[in-house]
Amino acid sequence: MSEKPVIGITQGDINGIGYEIIMKGLMDPRIYEMCTPVVYGSPKVAAYHRKALNINRFSFTSVRGIDSIQHNKPNLINVLDDNVRVELGKITNDAGEASIRSLDAAVSDLQIGKLDALITAPINKKNVQQVGFAFAGHTEYLKSKFDTHDALMLMVADNIKLGVATGHIPLSQVSETLTIEGLCNKIELMHKSLISDFGITRPNIAVLSLNPHAGEQGAMGMEEIEIIIPAINRCRDNGIIAIGPFPSDGFFGAASYLKFDGVIAMYHDQGLIPFKTLSFDRGVNYTAGLPIIRTSPAHGTAFDITGRNVASESSFLQALFLSLDIVRNRKLYQELTKNPLQKQSFDTDQTDDLYIDQIEGDEEDI
Repeated sequence: MSEKPVIGITQGDINGIGYEIIMKGLMDPRIYEMCTPVVYGSPKVAAYHRKALNINRFSFTSVRGIDSIQHNKPNLINVLDDNVRVELGKITNDAGEASIRSLDAAVSDLQIGKLDALITAPINKKNVQQVGFAFAGHTEYLKSKFDTHDALMLMVADNIKLGVATGHIPLSQVSETLTIEGLCNKIELMHKSLISDFGITRPNIAVLSLNPHAGEQGAMGMEEIEIIIPAINRCRDNGIIAIGPFPSDGFFGAASYLKFDGVIAMYHDQGLIPFKTLSFDRGVNYTAGLPIIRTSPAHGTAFDITGRNVASESSFLQALFLSLDIVRNRKLYQELTKNPLQKQSFDTDQTDDLYIDQIEGDEEDI
């Protein structure tokens, strides 16, 4: 491994905006002072997108494999056949297979320690699943590849870090999926990640309710009483500063998220609607709880704008910068915790302690 981090980048769906945001992002020469990017894709597909987007000031350096990369260049490792076909904005088998090949190749290099982190460009879930991808998304795939029992989808922006307790499941299954143990695991994953990946020594975590008005003492649902509050109390008993449950409407409406290092939402849209409203172009999807580092732009394939040269590379760049931050923070954390008898701190975002009575109050005021 070189002194500069080597960052793997999957091409995502070849019919979407993956190549556009990657090429636009890697046009900044400062990137190569910080890291060595390696895209797993196809020179042919890259050339197609360059022509479609009229991008003339950028070109990849094609290399045979990870051991041949050049450290001041945008490297591209070919993982596809030459007969692959690009059909902008469409769901096709070719695109699904290309997404999987890119991901498989990048993860293989990640598993043998050739990459310091992985950035995944957006895929279309129907596309990949119709050609045999047996996972709900990147998170579930990576959990399987790295033999990890649990992981947390953690959405990250400059003023909020938000995790989702139940992930990519239908709304109708959220209540039956929530358990005390499962919610405790998600809160603990966030707690550990905030410490080791983000350098926050004593993180405080807000936990949202499932039902309106936090269930109104059972009048609008029992999940708060039977699951969420017991999970919060168990986490507190284990030394985690977990506070809630907060009704999500008032919590975000009053900007209470600014008082916390992390937020746990009960289901996907409860968390991602306010998150993307607050930070659509700057948001990053980070998978906490894995032994490796994986980030992704916080948006999809954007088939509706592909090929029009209007996609923003901002979220991709934020995913790249976040991966570099976490590479650095993990190394520092490992160094500082080698000797458990010596008390050390590496707080990169130190704030005054928050007490429950400073935050909690009448529900309608939050």
